[in-house]
Amino acid sequence: MPNIDDYLQSQADRFEAELCEFLTIPSVSAEPARSGEVRRAAGWVAEQFRRLEFATELIETEGHPLVYAESAPVAGLPTALVYGHYDVQPVDPIELWTSPPFTPTLRDGSLFARGATDDKGQMLTHLKSAEAWMRVEGRLPINLKFIIEGEEEVGSQALEKFIAENAERLACDCVVVSDSAQFARNRPAITYGLRGIAYFELKLTGPRRDLHSGSFGGSVTNPANALAGMLAALIDGSGKVRVPGFYDDVVPLTERERNEFDALGFDEQEFFRQLDVDGAVGEEGYTTLERRWARPTYDICGLSSGYQNDGAKTILPASASGKFSFRLVPNQDPAKITAALRARLTELCPPGVKMELIEWHASPGVLVPPDSPYVAAAARAIEHAFDVPPVYTREGGSIPIVTTFHETLKVDTLLLGWGQDDDNAHSPNEKFALVDFHRGIKASARLWHELAQLSGG
Repeated sequence: MPNIDDYLQSQADRFEAELCEFLTIPSVSAEPARSGEVRRAAGWVAEQFRRLEFATELIETEGHPLVYAESAPVAGLPTALVYGHYDVQPVDPIELWTSPPFTPTLRDGSLFARGATDDKGQMLTHLKSAEAWMRVEGRLPINLKFIIEGEEEVGSQALEKFIAENAERLACDCVVVSDSAQFARNRPAITYGLRGIAYFELKLTGPRRDLHSGSFGGSVTNPANALAGMLAALIDGSGKVRVPGFYDDVVPLTERERNEFDALGFDEQEFFRQLDVDGAVGEEGYTTLERRWARPTYDICGLSSGYQNDGAKTILPASASGKFSFRLVPNQDPAKITAALRARLTELCPPGVKMELIEWHASPGVLVPPDSPYVAAAARAIEHAFDVPPVYTREGGSIPIVTTFHETLKVDTLLLGWGQDDDNAHSPNEKFALVDFHRGIKASARLWHELAQLSGG
């Protein structure tokens, strides 16, 4: 593939300029006032595909548009489906940005802007690799489909519906997603497992109004006290989740996986230093990486009750609410967990308060066989671009759409992250190293070649 690699090198400056152009579009899907900009970003992506003479559609939804594009189909060749998103997170708190979030700024070899790594920059690597093949060879060595959405940061509802209704159209041999990170700098990774999620809100309502804590304290159940006790009772001091049956379906880590994780040389103290903490607690008997990647967890995400302004106000609040999530490992059933949780909270709820449990969203975990031929093809492509073989990791976060692809299309997903853990996705000063941007394009271009070899193409 020397001609492809030469083309990528010759176009590097233009690719960077186009990425900067893309990043100037403030496509914040969560903000209704930005809906026009979200649509403009969708149009920008669609035009990129049209320039490659891909069959391209801007698909209207009840929310933000989907962009679907595919190369001219050739019978007998493998088919890959690339997923990405053009929407981005809100920029708050704006005062913590060193440079304006939608003015791409180069510092220390990285491009700083909202969406740089999540996911505009990473998604664009696959588009530009397709361009290289079309410009140099006039064709792709495989059939390539793209589905790019504008609602990843707000739940992917439109895409979930589209996949359910268009499984035949999206049929493929594997899905390719780049919306994550390398294990460390110059240590690319293939992620073969994702945790799932079950996210809830618990609302407790007590007296009809806030009460004087001196006059009524001790005689009326305090919803805030009750909430704190109920949420605390869902986990014990050893880090075990106290929901009946929670661990019944957990597939334990194999000895091989534990050895491979250990061999990665993860520096726990450096990890804590980067987070500015002096240590951590978690499930006993497991390392930090094992807890992050492959064990189920419970975390309170937000609490609300009572007086929150300056100074003191002695009240017994009328209501309290808490938001919390379980990260689930493959084989745990979110519906089963939800039923057990509801029963447990009903048991814990004291008299004097009414309980409402809201189920916000849920998705099971995913595990891809690390010995899959598609994983092997990706490993060869990554080594070609990065000059080192990838390591194999799991990811503690959830990408619910990957579960949807797995369950609906019945194929495995290649999770190939080009970013870094410190790229500040969802935070101020988001960035993407340009060296990783270009290596991602090179790896992607090689991946299409490697996948073609699986059928003798």
